[in-house]
Amino acid sequence: MDLGAVAKWPNVPACYEWLSLDMRGDWRLQGERVTHRGLIDFMNRQYGSDDSGRWFVQNGPQRVYVDLACTPWIYRRHAGEWVAHTGLPAGKPSAVLIDETGRILIDTPLGIGLVDDRELAELIAECRQANGTAVNEVAFESLMLGNPAEVFWQSVALQAVRAVDLPERFKFNPRPRP
Repeated sequence: MDLGAVAKWPNVPACYEWLSLDMRGDWRLQGERVTHRGLIDFMNRQYGSDDSGRWFVQNGPQRVYVDLACTPWIYRRHAGEWVAHTGLPAGKPSAVLIDETGRILIDTPLGIGLVDDRELAELIAECRQANGTAVNEVAFESLMLGNPAEVFWQSVALQAVRAVDLPERFKFNPRPRP
């Protein structure tokens, strides 16, 4: 991330409620999906967070804070590896979580991220019960309700999580405000 302009103009006010990240990893300016490849690439390069867990895009001397639809990262698979919406490699998942709405999240060295819904069918097909058999709907529903169920993706056990607990547990602010 280039912070050179901040040194020249240190008192530029931050911008809030203009930029958001949706659940598919698309940038939105005042609700409209950004489609310009150059602008997307710029925002992806300039995306970061501050010490209080507020995510932003550094636009010259100005921080444009990002409203998050779910988590700071949205993950997809590319060539068998998890990659963030910005193109950064996520690393190997240390935890796989499922919330009460059925959203699946993974915790990686990069951070907590929502799995892009276009990846779910493949990920779910790779899940197994402790005995190695395919997982049925009852096991997923049990997890979504917060009940124990032995479901594994690769060797990582799925854990139930409440969506409302994600920001505090993973130290991010989904709605930064002044």
